[in-house]
Amino acid sequence: MDKKNSGVGVLDKAVAILATLESGPHSLAELVAATGIARPTAHRLAVALEFHRLVARDLNGRFILGPRSAELAAAAGEDRLIAAAAPALAALRDATGESAQLYRRQGDIRICVAVAERLSGLRDSVPVGASLTMQAGSAAQILMAWEDSEKIHRGLKNARYTAAHLAADRRRGWAQSVGEREAGVTSVSAPVRGPNGKVIAAVSISGPIERLGRQPGRLHAAAVVATAERLTEHLKQGK
Repeated sequence: MDKKNSGVGVLDKAVAILATLESGPHSLAELVAATGIARPTAHRLAVALEFHRLVARDLNGRFILGPRSAELAAAAGEDRLIAAAAPALAALRDATGESAQLYRRQGDIRICVAVAERLSGLRDSVPVGASLTMQAGSAAQILMAWEDSEKIHRGLKNARYTAAHLAADRRRGWAQSVGEREAGVTSVSAPVRGPNGKVIAAVSISGPIERLGRQPGRLHAAAVVATAERLTEHLKQGK
């Protein structure tokens, strides 16, 4: 049997559409050309996949992967990532003396999915499950910086960071913010990547300007990046 042919034709065609959309937005004509599926069938399947949120439309009406795809991918890797995050964040907290967090993006917000709190003194407390804005903060920058240009353009409309900030984040592999999300609070973040290389989470440390200063990355970027890279490697190895 052909490795691309399971014997269930309609399923094979639906998977072919999803695989094609991995590379980016496609019009119906482009989907037909890429998959070889007859136009009426391609349209019917794409609309059915859209109903189940596996496919969506961009602002130009082109088909793109839908939010359900990301939800399933997150669920598949979440247990492993969060299990690995607990000791990694604790080690990062101990190395920096600051609270450490792990954030995932969910639409227009980011969710704190793991945390290691500073044990004493003034701290920036973000509980697990907290929803924070994607418009401010170093973790928001990291979760935005490697998106496609269209998503970045939309995300920058009301953001407190700029395209130049995101370009700098991509170049050096980490982000910092000073008073962006909350007055007096600074943070440093770095990307965690899934096995496919896509940024799926952000590791952060945060604390008051009085302790971290106005260039917190100089103090702690290396430790934050190292923690993010360890989590990325863990996911890549599938352990």
